[in-house]
Amino acid sequence: LSFSTFENLIILREISFLLDNSYQNLLYFQQPFQFVRQRACEIMEELEMNMLEYHQFAQEGMLPEHVTMTLEEFLASDFEGYEYVQGELIPMGATSMKHGTIGANVFRQLDRYVYEHQLGKVVFSETGFRVGERVLKPDVAFLSTARLPEDQDKASPVPPDLAVEVVSPTDAWHRVEEKAFAYLEAGTQMVWVLMPRSKAVMVYRPEASLRLLTHNDTLSGEDVIEGFSCPVALFFE
Repeated sequence: LSFSTFENLIILREISFLLDNSYQNLLYFQQPFQFVRQRACEIMEELEMNMLEYHQFAQEGMLPEHVTMTLEEFLASDFEGYEYVQGELIPMGATSMKHGTIGANVFRQLDRYVYEHQLGKVVFSETGFRVGERVLKPDVAFLSTARLPEDQDKASPVPPDLAVEVVSPTDAWHRVEEKAFAYLEAGTQMVWVLMPRSKAVMVYRPEASLRLLTHNDTLSGEDVIEGFSCPVALFFE
């Protein structure tokens, strides 16, 4: 039986309770082992209730504060609205209409081309990708046919070939850059960071200089999505 870190904390708390009170238990109970067995049954009932509550939190998109878990546990879960970074769940706030529209514009342009040329899959936000020791959910992502995982009922165990992130007004730029380089270090071949205010795109490639494309430029899929190109302006309509 495997428990999450949250549930393990509950077990440890209850074991600690039994150990701390074991001496008193021996004094006040003529049959201490019967007491321990009875208490163990009560703990299991409490654990079942806590497990139900925990999974209810997950289904509703809410988790108790300071919950941590392993990377494998997060990959096997179906938590929505969270990314996984260094053992912690990072909540993803609701995005603005502008943010969602830009993401939809990118998806529409990419998906049409990739589908017509049978190059792989383009997915929208809330799709999780293992990125090193993180699980990130880019606004849009492309994964080539050769790298598509067999089990698509869970988060992808490999990073995307292309990750697209739309900057929100509340995003700190150093966090945005940190995420972009995390993609590259994990094996992503290209990252597009879209900046709504300036209507520009920053292009990140492994071992290459950053390139800033403005409203009048054309963005290329280069060798990641060969043959794809699109005016930057179309993403910000």
